[in-house]
Amino acid sequence: MRNTVTAMDVAKLAGVSQSSVSRVYFEGASVSDKTRKRVLEAAAELGYRPNVYARSLITNQSKIIGLVMKNVQNPFYAHVLKRFSSIFKQQGYSILFVSTNNDEIQDEDVETLLNYNVAGVIVTDATMSQEVGEEFKKSHIPIVFFNRKPRNNVYHSISCNNLQAGRSIAQFLLATGSTELALVTGNEDTSTSIERKKGFCEILDQQNIPLRTYNSDYTYEGGYNTAMTILEENQLPSAIFVANDIMALGLLDAFRKYKVLIPEHTRVIGFDNIAMTSWPAYELTTWEQPIEEMIEKTVTYLMDEVQSYTGLVRTIEVDGKLVERKTT
Repeated sequence: MRNTVTAMDVAKLAGVSQSSVSRVYFEGASVSDKTRKRVLEAAAELGYRPNVYARSLITNQSKIIGLVMKNVQNPFYAHVLKRFSSIFKQQGYSILFVSTNNDEIQDEDVETLLNYNVAGVIVTDATMSQEVGEEFKKSHIPIVFFNRKPRNNVYHSISCNNLQAGRSIAQFLLATGSTELALVTGNEDTSTSIERKKGFCEILDQQNIPLRTYNSDYTYEGGYNTAMTILEENQLPSAIFVANDIMALGLLDAFRKYKVLIPEHTRVIGFDNIAMTSWPAYELTTWEQPIEEMIEKTVTYLMDEVQSYTGLVRTIEVDGKLVERKTT
């Protein structure tokens, strides 16, 4: 069994008090250079590591950010997780990743976050009831929704301007001469699906352009299966807007299997601009989400609230841009 080295062991070897050892590892505490040097040398010799979790319980502060995510299989969110982990590490924080199996954060997810005394929480592709949110507010734990708008805008959120993106995509496809359009949405009750669809339909309605709508689930398999449904109808639209890239890639692979030429037979545009869209096998035209700016604003908000909690709630939207490739 491993013998745990304690702060008392370090204090004894360094010839200092246990409180002096604690001050060395407590950010901002006053300690002389001589004492710091003796403590660190003793700690290195003994292989001592301070118990960060235990200290967070004492100080009621931790260096942990909770990140709640459901659809980690989507390369978009895998990239988001990687970027958050890297940036918070630079800030001296660790990520506590909570993979939820439900659209709404469950009691066990909340308990996990509260038990680890997280400094803040980022929610990506999930929702949170107002009752659950109150648990965090009571503890002055800031919450920010990333790439989602919570119902009634009761929490701080940072997302792409999905409404304007939908409008711009419709205008772009109409400008290519497309007159028979289709839309493949994801989960219909999410803010991303609702607003992308709303903006897209708004432009088509203004010009009385007919639209065929298909509902999927934001997965590769969902896009592939939707393509099969379209093929079975034996009436290809002239252009298809797919509400995220991973579905669009599934759709392209299904079309390729059945010899549908892109963009000769139908044009396809996605949403997100994940790395795979630029691969030679796809070269997908897509709407780029401003991920780095969204992440930066999320980190800034959380760090400000961790330092001085205000409970500030704002809905921040960041404009993306069209990335035109060979599928249109």
